[in-house]
Amino acid sequence: MNILKNLLLIALITCFVSCSKSSPDSVDETVVSEVDKKANLLFAGDSANDILSNENFDKMKIEIAYVTGFKPTESAMTQFINYLKEHTFKTDIQLIYKELSSPVEDELTLKEIADLEAKNRTAYTSGSTLAIYIYFADAPAEGDDLDGGLVTLGAVYRNTSMIIHEVTIKKLASKSSSISDSDVETTTLNHEFGHLFGLVNLGTDMVNDHESQSENSDGELAGDNHCNQNGCLMRAELLFGGSSGKSIRANLIAQYEAGIKAGCALSGNSVLNLLQHTTAKSNAAAVGLDPECILDIRANGGR
Repeated sequence: MNILKNLLLIALITCFVSCSKSSPDSVDETVVSEVDKKANLLFAGDSANDILSNENFDKMKIEIAYVTGFKPTESAMTQFINYLKEHTFKTDIQLIYKELSSPVEDELTLKEIADLEAKNRTAYTSGSTLAIYIYFADAPAEGDDLDGGLVTLGAVYRNTSMIIHEVTIKKLASKSSSISDSDVETTTLNHEFGHLFGLVNLGTDMVNDHESQSENSDGELAGDNHCNQNGCLMRAELLFGGSSGKSIRANLIAQYEAGIKAGCALSGNSVLNLLQHTTAKSNAAAVGLDPECILDIRANGGR
């Protein structure tokens, strides 16, 4: 009997010691564990191959953060997902929606937008899942002039971060009887995500030279990460507005110099003109990538 008691006592002591050793470790891991954000703090276009291919990430999680009353349309999101599946090998794409209160700003600088992301973003790249963050704002970009057509619909500013000025999209779409909110949303989303694909020459090398040029701040011609092919979704005129491009470009540079440089800031009236001149006016998906852009993304791991 004494032998049994001793064996039982030894077993209890062993269990106590073992549990005592493992318990603090797991508590410590819980306490010190923090989200690693480094993979989502790179430059626009830096994650192009990861987005296009399944080599490192075979899943994509897209966090749609939107101010109350400015949630994107279901139609636009459906067309957006179709666009991603058409040009990437990601088939497991998850949308998560996060409703936010208004920051109560008359206009937003890109620095303020980045600060809002730091405060509100919950989805970060981890394991086999690549995370994207898109913020639908209730405030226009700093320096917008809706009456003059100098407005910004969207911009990419990091490798997995994008701003959509939903309030401006709604106002712009209301100016046309044939163009819907969904049309403008889809074109804006797809164009901006084209830059996250690395287009044009923004993280994805060109197979053939098709990058357009415009005047830089020094008045010299330089590549502007947009396409020079007619009818392409990544066409430069979407950014610079055709013949009035110089004034629009100057306006956009002024808007987004506060701390973070935007990879692209999409102009309003030029998008409206593009949609009004497409064959399928009620379907923004009719505006697609041209063969040169598709050749580039295929060479970098896309479909």
